[in-house]
Amino acid sequence: MSVLEVEHLRVAYPDRAGSPSGPSPGASSVETVRDVSFSVAEGEALGVVGESGCGKSQTMLAVLGLLGHEGAEVHGRIAFEGRDLTRLGRRQLRQVRGSGIALVSQDALSALNPAMTIGAQMAEPLVRYDGHNRRRAKDKCAELLDLVGIPGPRDRLGNYPHELSGGMRQRVLIAMAVSREPRLLIADEPTTALDVTIQSQVLGLIDRLRRELRMALVLITHDLGVVAGVTDRIAVMYGGRIVETAPTTALFDAPGHPYTRALMAAVPRLDRQVDRLPAIPGFPPHPADPPPGCAFQPRCTMARPECGDAVPELLHPPGAHPEHTVRCPHPAPAGEPHTERVPA
Repeated sequence: MSVLEVEHLRVAYPDRAGSPSGPSPGASSVETVRDVSFSVAEGEALGVVGESGCGKSQTMLAVLGLLGHEGAEVHGRIAFEGRDLTRLGRRQLRQVRGSGIALVSQDALSALNPAMTIGAQMAEPLVRYDGHNRRRAKDKCAELLDLVGIPGPRDRLGNYPHELSGGMRQRVLIAMAVSREPRLLIADEPTTALDVTIQSQVLGLIDRLRRELRMALVLITHDLGVVAGVTDRIAVMYGGRIVETAPTTALFDAPGHPYTRALMAAVPRLDRQVDRLPAIPGFPPHPADPPPGCAFQPRCTMARPECGDAVPELLHPPGAHPEHTVRCPHPAPAGEPHTERVPA
């Protein structure tokens, strides 16, 4: 059973470029998410990968119902355990967030209130929504800090965020996110500001909690290396669309989209010595001015004239895994070494 089903999701903002006071009558809109569909099953981990600005976070903020205050228009169906979140009011969405869907953001120092102790911040939702008294909430918070591997958990409850290291602050965010045992955890670049060793520990922690609590997980990142050992499936996004999706092993064995192959070429490898990692030429498209046809074709070394005619559909490449789809009319054949088809 799918915990989350997203169907034909679109996120659009009013185009205010020509008017500092807001859009004029008849003004067009700017789409940051374009016809995105995916699902996540109970206990499954989905990695959403792509460069900054490709629509990853916008998609998940739409799932959480956190875009309305910015004037965004959200279209499509977002079903959480069969319930369409797009039809819920603010109060109903607040009931879903935390107990049903939880978020771990990438910057713990910004996410945590610097004027409140760790214990006070962690206890607030437990007291307000779950009916815990202060003593029971404190005990629960200490248990959660112990669960995420923070030494001396009860003593840490009196610390302020600035008194903790970056890795410990990130663990506090994870403890807060799982405190109400959500069915779905969304982790948005949770290891960006951490060194490699702490990054590995935090990813291992998220994966362990996902398995122990049977949570569904959506892990958002720009780094394919991050999702390699944690996720069951990967969705690659570019230009506001999903351009490739497959089980993790199948995607790494036979990436089909030129963009995915280029991302993989930019990941450092221990078995290969290079003077400089390959870079993808050009820049991601601006949401207000997308190129015609395939959004990646201006940067793609494999582009053909027909790539600018129409937006490609997600297709199953010949010989690929049954659950492997690629938004490219001429994907790389299954089994072809991906190092041969990426920009130099």
